[in-house]
Amino acid sequence: MKETGCCPASAPAARMAFRKPPDGGWGWVIVVVSFFTQFLCYGSPLAVGVLYLEWLDAFGEGKGKTAWVGSLANGIGLLASPVCSICVSSFGARPVAIFSGFMVAGGLMMSSFAPNIYFLYVSYGIVVGLGCGLLYTATVTITCQYFDKRRGLALGLISTGSSVGLFIYAALQRELIELYGLDGCLLIVGALSLNILACGSLMRPLESSSSPPPEKMFVDKVPDQYFVYREKEKTVEENISILEKGYIDEKSVNNVPDCKQDSTLNKNALSSINVNEKDTYKKKVVEQTNFCKQLAKRKWQLYLTYWKETMVLFKNKVFSALFVAILLFDIGGFPPSLLMEDVARSANISEDDYYMPLISIIGIMTTVGKLILGILADFKWVNTLYLYVTTLLMTGVALFAIPFAKSYLTLAMLSGILGFLTGNWSIFPYVTTKTVGIEKLTHAYGILMFFAGLGNSLGPPIVGWFYDWTQEYNTAFYFSGFCVLLGGFLLLLAALPCWNACTNQSSKLPPNTYSYKVASNA
Repeated sequence: MKETGCCPASAPAARMAFRKPPDGGWGWVIVVVSFFTQFLCYGSPLAVGVLYLEWLDAFGEGKGKTAWVGSLANGIGLLASPVCSICVSSFGARPVAIFSGFMVAGGLMMSSFAPNIYFLYVSYGIVVGLGCGLLYTATVTITCQYFDKRRGLALGLISTGSSVGLFIYAALQRELIELYGLDGCLLIVGALSLNILACGSLMRPLESSSSPPPEKMFVDKVPDQYFVYREKEKTVEENISILEKGYIDEKSVNNVPDCKQDSTLNKNALSSINVNEKDTYKKKVVEQTNFCKQLAKRKWQLYLTYWKETMVLFKNKVFSALFVAILLFDIGGFPPSLLMEDVARSANISEDDYYMPLISIIGIMTTVGKLILGILADFKWVNTLYLYVTTLLMTGVALFAIPFAKSYLTLAMLSGILGFLTGNWSIFPYVTTKTVGIEKLTHAYGILMFFAGLGNSLGPPIVGWFYDWTQEYNTAFYFSGFCVLLGGFLLLLAALPCWNACTNQSSKLPPNTYSYKVASNA
């Protein structure tokens, strides 16, 4: 039995049929290359807190203004998730990954020549961020296509790539800055990102051999009469040329009295052929015009279908609450990974007390969190939605505790807790898949990632503005904790009364909608 691959935010594109997920085989190669792809592309943007301190000193701008660079790099790719989904569905994961590798590497290298903070908004924030968004969508989509029963584990493994990248790049960028300066650091990191091209080349699509690709499907739907017409048109032209050449040769060789009569007959024949050809050409032009109109109408119907499917998604209470929760979570939960080093400096903690950069602690614990949460998501007795809500509520509590941390040890502990809970990114695609189905995964995931990107883009600047306004981080993190707790409670309230209603009305829901159950299967 075949599964239908989702036609994401691009419903206009033809749907592709995929073989049954093998849950192994070449899928493990996909997991490895996706891991290294996220490692290479997200290493620098997630560890941008190290660069953030250097940019503050280099350009002398406010914290809120400077924080826009890192927030754009981590948010713009998610904001453009619908576009990224269209690209992956239209061109495939492999071409998108290779093209995005050039974007990430080029953006990092251009950032080394930045004359001001505004240049970084484009080179580091937009170019690098958009490349990361394309790569993230490509790796998640192709992994979900290759795995079904072990999808939670596979997604957990590939998502640890970004966390390992955060852990290593935090120390690597600090060391490179000391050795080669900020500009040299960005050039070297950009060169490392070119290895994404090799990873992308191994992302072989899981496409059914029995179903032709979309481009061929459109060609096959073109009526045969158009191809026949082109062949006939070419044949008539060749015949005319042959006739003209034959009569000219005959005239030059055989100089007989009947030459004028033959020439007259030749002209009449050619004239008759040309008249018939003109009539046929006009008729075929009209037919082709009608065909183009029908094709445009079909395209428009596909776009309408896409928007109808979007409205169906938002009629799902869990999905609607999920997009609000992810927005508030990223507004409040993302700033610590960007600003924790500056929080320690603002608390007058000496660098001699540092056993390990706080960002590195966040990175390694995020890796652990993604693995553990991803494994838990594969157990039948674990409700992944409740697990996700639990991580949101605990993150909110941890954010409220940051203002009370006045030593390196307490900040390191909170960094580890926040890092572990941020590992819920590994189960977020799993929750989305279970909510809307694999057929609508890319479509729904693109919408959710748009709101996640909005939160990523707004969170750090808001926290920076709070600091510029109050000259301390306490109010900023109270605000962050409130946002995350609010999102968690809203998702919980929307989910709890939904289970019984979904069970009773499952026949009325779209066929691709997944209904959660109150009691987990033991």
